[in-house]
Amino acid sequence: MGYYDDENQSRSKQKGNRGGYFLASLVGVILGVVLILVAIPQLSDYNILPYNVNPDENLANTDEEYHNGNVEKVSVDVTTDITKAVDKAGDAVVGITNIQSQSFWEQNGQEAGTGSGVIYKKEGGKAYVVTNYHVIEGADQLEVTLSDGTKVPAEIKGGDVWTDLAVLEMDAKDVKTVAEFGNSDQLKAGEPVIAIGNPLGLSFSGSVTKGIISGVERTIPVDIDQDGREDWQAEVIQTDAAINPGNSGGALINISGQVIGINSMKIAQEAVEGIGLAIPINYAQPIIRDLEKYGEVKRPAMGVTLQDVNQITAYHQEQTLKLPKDVKDGVMVRNVVPNSPAAQAGLQELDVIVELDGKKVADIIELRKHLYNKKAVGDQMKVKFYRNGELQETTMKLTDESRMM
Repeated sequence: MGYYDDENQSRSKQKGNRGGYFLASLVGVILGVVLILVAIPQLSDYNILPYNVNPDENLANTDEEYHNGNVEKVSVDVTTDITKAVDKAGDAVVGITNIQSQSFWEQNGQEAGTGSGVIYKKEGGKAYVVTNYHVIEGADQLEVTLSDGTKVPAEIKGGDVWTDLAVLEMDAKDVKTVAEFGNSDQLKAGEPVIAIGNPLGLSFSGSVTKGIISGVERTIPVDIDQDGREDWQAEVIQTDAAINPGNSGGALINISGQVIGINSMKIAQEAVEGIGLAIPINYAQPIIRDLEKYGEVKRPAMGVTLQDVNQITAYHQEQTLKLPKDVKDGVMVRNVVPNSPAAQAGLQELDVIVELDGKKVADIIELRKHLYNKKAVGDQMKVKFYRNGELQETTMKLTDESRMM
């Protein structure tokens, strides 16, 4: 019986609670409505909420204000370090058209190709342009197109196949901008750079691409005489800035608008993307000076023709050259020019050069790099070589290769 009474009491309490909850909720709703009715007029005074305003009329007013110029317009300043750099150097980058006569009857010639160039000097009524040798190779006429479209005839001052550089001379009357050279020795991987040139021809003249320095002091093998063998290793800057056909000879500039490289080559393979190459400006400047002044690069010469030892059979290395078994590299002398530095130093046919100035020489490329990059005309050079199996040493005085017969 006690259990039955307790259950009835519990049910009564639950019914009472439900009634209380209902009354409290009803009072809350009424108070909320009253507050909203009081607050809306106040909010409308502060323009927080629209009150008795026609939305269509409001939009019409806004549209009318816009067309009457009463609404403030937002402008964006897009001037950046990149745009400043391009403004500084852009007009110094020009287009170069290579015109070649196909026959005697075609007097006007035909366009054989286009490339880019950089105006680096203006002096005595003349302007000077640096470009790639392969851009002007074989030209009967050259035409420079300035950034404003003006076309000016140009002449070749000099070209160098080894460095792929050439210098042109033209009238400076219409030239207003000259490029400033930077310091390529201070470049760092990850540094932003900008390529300016004429990819795919003059229709895209002055094109600008942006990237970073991907690598410095890269070396790329070059086959100068197209015989399938490496003749030289070009020293280049690697960048991921887009460089396409027609960009050759154009400028690679730093964020200060200074030229730090001359765009020269692009690795064009299906599996390779984003690798552009440029000749470092510090490496190019002495070449440019020689081409402008002499029409050629003044390089030292030994007066010999050579062959890599590693291209000679093991039999002739041992039996003909009589080299020690541990000597597998070096450069064999095939011929000596009479009265040349090599002849005066006593070098002979079949001598095998293994050291220059105490530095080992494994092949012709290393010999050329030491000769062209480390020595000058008139310098003395120590040469170690094997003759009939005996190691010998001599010293030669280098001369100008242009005087060699």
